[in-house]
Amino acid sequence: MEALLALVIGVLGGAAVWLVLRPRTFQVIMGLALLSYAVNLFIFSVGSLFLDRPPIVRPGVPTDLGHYTDPMPQSLVLTAIVIGFATTALFLVVLLASRGLAGTDHVDGPRGEP
Repeated sequence: MEALLALVIGVLGGAAVWLVLRPRTFQVIMGLALLSYAVNLFIFSVGSLFLDRPPIVRPGVPTDLGHYTDPMPQSLVLTAIVIGFATTALFLVVLLASRGLAGTDHVDGPRGEP
């Protein structure tokens, strides 16, 4: 399970870096979104990869990560998803305004100008 998750995080991160380095702003935004997904998966995996283990401490069970799932990474990922959605919406609005003003969606501005 850990190897599969590491592979998925690596593929998402690699695709995100490739998209961030593209010349068009929409591709850059999609790359940033993929990068946030990769980071969210990484943070989520830090909390341990146990199935059917509760994040809440119960009486009579030892309080270690062998019996529970750490709730802190889960709450951090949930917060990061909400913030990522809001920043992606803001980036899209800025993209549309920039495309309307410049007439192009290239990151460096219109082609042919230094």
